[in-house]
Amino acid sequence: MRTLNTNEMNQQFDNMFMAPVRAYMALSIDYSEKMLNAQMDASKAYVDTGIAQMRQMMDIKDPEGLRSYMEGQQNVVKELAERAKGDADKVVSLQQDFIQKSQKITEDNVKQAQTAASKMSKTA
Repeated sequence: MRTLNTNEMNQQFDNMFMAPVRAYMALSIDYSEKMLNAQMDASKAYVDTGIAQMRQMMDIKDPEGLRSYMEGQQNVVKELAERAKGDADKVVSLQQDFIQKSQKITEDNVKQAQTAASKMSKTA
């Protein structure tokens, strides 16, 4: 009669199911944290720029000041466009990294499952 080894079964269950789930969840949490930080950084930069622009607008006292402010708006728009492009590039990079790491977890899990299935078929 064959003895049931629960420790081995538990270990196999953990290796086959729970370890990949934990790895994917850790990756998801890390990705979420990076995305939230990127969004907060971008939001702060945009808010700071807007507040600075409002402060400059409050300092306008004459037509020359208005002209100077309006000329400065070209630089502000250029800086904001560059910032938006950089933020978009950062998000794309984070997404690509997440996808690559997710695929790696999946590939590793498939390989492990194939190895376990191969071992089981040999012992059966």
